[in-house]
Amino acid sequence: MRTFHNNHDLVTKYIILDIKETEDAEPEDGKKLSGDPIALKVVNKLKEEEEQKKQDTRGKDNKKIKEVGRQLMPLTEQNLQMFNNAQCNRIPPVSRQFSCQLCDSMWWRQVPERKQVSRCRRCKIRYDPVPYDKMWGTAEFKCLSCGHTFRGSAQMGNPSPCFQCHAPVLPSGILPPRKFPGFRGRQQHSCFAEDCYNRSEPHIPGTHCVHPRSRMKNHLPKVICPSEEHDSTGSTVATCISQGSLASLDIDDLILEDLEEQDEENNSEGSN
Repeated sequence: MRTFHNNHDLVTKYIILDIKETEDAEPEDGKKLSGDPIALKVVNKLKEEEEQKKQDTRGKDNKKIKEVGRQLMPLTEQNLQMFNNAQCNRIPPVSRQFSCQLCDSMWWRQVPERKQVSRCRRCKIRYDPVPYDKMWGTAEFKCLSCGHTFRGSAQMGNPSPCFQCHAPVLPSGILPPRKFPGFRGRQQHSCFAEDCYNRSEPHIPGTHCVHPRSRMKNHLPKVICPSEEHDSTGSTVATCISQGSLASLDIDDLILEDLEEQDEENNSEGSN
């Protein structure tokens, strides 16, 4: 107060705004301030409060870092390689089957390996893929009895008769649409399902044929196994990969759909 002639505004600004510049002040003012125990007490108190705020900020930052660390994937060689591939855009997408029971529709999408989710084009609900052991469609078979390989409508886990030796054969996998663009089977569909339109004997009671002709004839829905609704748990490394449709869709519609899905995913993560 003596230095600034009882000018309260100047004293307040000097103490609060220029604490760090006290040592660089003019020698005369510095000596007067250092000789005033009341002013020094105020300065030291403000310095202590500032240091305490810095420590609290560092503690909060460390806590946030630990929380983020717990949410990250474990540092393994496999995850490190995956992260490096993501940076170089080398993570290949996978072809997965999706279905919506509400809209009775099924579709295939190319999705990131660690972010397998797609949205129904009708109801806009996001779904997880159909489990591998429940997929259906055009299946690939290899008969263990005669070695004959063939294709036909089936669901994983349900056998179909071999077209040559008629032995029951389990499907080895379900093929996405792009795998057989012009495929036309020479043999008429036949399986052991009880309601198959071209049933093979001995049939299996209580089973349903997945062929579209049988489903339509028996007034059954197109969806054999509905997908589960997707529960967003946050982003992963592979979210940078755009999804691609396996159906014959207009490219503009596909781009708009992917952009909308990305926006919705970001919004849902932000709300979490």
